[in-house]
Amino acid sequence: MAHHDGAEATIAVGKGRTLENGQVMPLTVKAGDRVLFGKYAGTEIKIDGDEHLIMREDDILAILQ
Repeated sequence: MAHHDGAEATIAVGKGRTLENGQVMPLTVKAGDRVLFGKYAGTEIKIDGDEHLIMREDDILAILQ
């Protein structure tokens, strides 16, 4: 597992979590927010040579201001 700095800016977010009843629970975090997360949170991917970290909102510890 890779070690991360623990605080990064979000570049994109999804529409939210789909609940069992089919409703979508919107996300609290928005694109551009700087977030704090655990050092082993998320999944690393590469897109066009750039490294990105994908994670669930549950893995975010705080939204920094």
